[in-house]
Formats: sequence, C-alpha cells, structure tokens
Amino acid sequence: AEAKKKKLNPLLEWIIVVVVAITSALLVRAYVVQQFAVEGQSMLSTLNDGDRVLVNRLSYRLHDPRRGDVVVLQRFEGGADERDLIKRVIGLPGERVEVRSCVVYIDDVPLEEPYLDPVIQQRDGCGDDQSPVTVPDNSVFVLGDHRGKSSDSRVFGAVPDDLLIGRAFVIIWPVGDWAWL
Repeated sequence: AEAKKKKLNPLLEWIIVVVVAITSALLVRAYVVQQFAVEGQSMLSTLNDGDRVLVNRLSYRLHDPRRGDVVVLQRFEGGADERDLIKRVIGLPGERVEVRSCVVYIDDVPLEEPYLDPVIQQRDGCGDDQSPVTVPDNSVFVLGDHRGKSSDSRVFGAVPDDLLIGRAFVIIWPVGDWAWL
C-alpha cells in the first residue's frame, strides 16, 4: 500500500504544478499583460496590420495616461467598428486640442510628433482638421499616427479613461519588427 502512495505523489504534484501555472497565466492575462493584434493602417508606420503588441493593463491604475502613449481602447458606441482600437494619446484633460493643416496644437502650441512618417502623411494626407476642443476631465484625445486613414477622436470625440484597456509597450510579432513603443 505504501508503494502505491509514493507513485501517486509525483502525479499529484504535477497536476498541482500544472493547475497553478495555468491559473497564474490566466490571472496575468486578465489583470497585468494582454496581447493585442493590430488591424488596419491607422497607426502606420509605428504599427503595421498584423503586428502583435503587449498591453500593460495595470498602467492606468498606477498613473494617468501620458501624451504619446500608444493605447488600446475598448470598443464603444460611436467607435470606428466592432473591435478594440489602438491609437496614440494626444490631448490630456483640460487641454485645448486643435488640428489645422496637418499640425496638432495643444493650447495653441504646435505639438512635435517625431513618430509621424512624413512620406505616408504626404502620400495619404492628414485627415480632417479639428476645431478647437477642450478635453473633458477623465478623458483623453486620441489620434492614429496615419492621420489620413484613421478614425479617431476627430470622429468620435474624447475617450473616457474607463475605456482604456492599457498601454501598448512592445511589438512582439513579427519577430523582425520587435521594438519598444
């Protein structure tokens, strides 16, 4: 009988290890880091269609969104379509945002945007201008990096903070495109 007991222990140990590992992975995915697949061209040339990024889901529980963050937004009424979106934070609460002739102005000061690709912007334009709008409290104004092909806050307005899933921080696929965001 004792020999049987010893044979069951390693099996039981493996079952416990596997259950703990799976539970840990599910908790990390639900509360800490999530993978997101980029669809469309709205973030060219920072992100390409088919890229996969990791999203830090804890970021905005620890601090407010920051200008320049690449964020994933939950789908919402009035959003571009039936999927989550990925955009860049441009305007913060209380700021006055305006887009005029391809230049973003924050409180009447032109915003430097080194992440924009001038070749793509020249080829495809920069989308619609945005009359001055003040970003409400607990919201952000987001734009795609490929302004001519992006449905963003110029279309659906400022995005409430509670719709931010998290901050994308690294491209993980394809392997050759690996980069920090």
